Amino acid sequence: MPLITAPAVVTPPDTGSGDGGTPVPLPEIGLATATYTDPAGTVWPLTDTEAGWFTLADGTSGLGATPYTLTTDDHPRGGARLRHVQPQPRAIVWPLYVYGETHLEFVERWRALASAFTRTLRRNADGTRTPGVLEIARPDGTSRRIEVYYREGFEGRGTKGSGRIVDSAVLTLWCADPYWWDTEAVTVHREYGTAAADFLAPFPTVSSSQVLGATTVVNAGDVEVWPVWTITGPASSITFTRQDNGEAFTVNPSAVGHGALLAGQKVTVRTDPPQVRYQDGSNWIGALDWPGASLWSLPPGSTDVTFQLDGAGPGSAVDLTYHPRFETA
Repeated sequence: MPLITAPAVVTPPDTGSGDGGTPVPLPEIGLATATYTDPAGTVWPLTDTEAGWFTLADGTSGLGATPYTLTTDDHPRGGARLRHVQPQPRAIVWPLYVYGETHLEFVERWRALASAFTRTLRRNADGTRTPGVLEIARPDGTSRRIEVYYREGFEGRGTKGSGRIVDSAVLTLWCADPYWWDTEAVTVHREYGTAAADFLAPFPTVSSSQVLGATTVVNAGDVEVWPVWTITGPASSITFTRQDNGEAFTVNPSAVGHGALLAGQKVTVRTDPPQVRYQDGSNWIGALDWPGASLWSLPPGSTDVTFQLDGAGPGSAVDLTYHPRFETA
């Protein structure tokens, strides 16, 4: 069951409509619109010529396939064998043209944009940094995103006449994760059912109080994804198994002194980075069956998985959620 998770658009001061604008040709991907969401959550249109700035298609790069480093071993008979493939951070070059009717209007827009991008380098109170999000949308309604940090380029041309009411900046945006992800999340839902339940409505169910379903999950992306699991009680123990390789992990609420989940109580498990949270936000990482727990990923294509709940009853449910990831925008 897909869930749309696009952020609300907040129009910056004196920037026009705030949407992405008319689709324009972008190198490596074709006709598309683009927006940038800064760490504060403000969405800045990048292909709307009425906003006070817009993207210069010439010079845009870094939207194609992910860069890789290959580790090889020399073959005694000549050539080499591929031993390891490591995805590398991506660099996106994004040129912007900024203008204003007056010098002060231009300066206001220039400063606001510079702050929106460089804010990705500022530390939060907990010492972390929040990336911005670059989103590329297609005319068919689909869109993909990637998290970005500002690296360099907001200096202007430095030529005679620039910086008065017009100037351009060629930004380099650094992406720790080089893969693009679909803005539309995929959710697989399984819940407890009785023998009298309709098997197809409202969700696939089974009558067993132990196994909520052996199902096939389809990852339509190019690369593996690391899902988020939400467990709803009642349940005393929950085991998630990937059938093709046998990897599994179990969540045992009693291991953290809680006892079995009661009806309606929820636990969320994130697989990358590993995190287990009870509904009140408390840390339940100790509820996993360490050291044997394997918080497995979903590879591209179809994967058979099983969700098993001991102590299940009416209201018991499991939700698996992920965003497909892709090589290109």
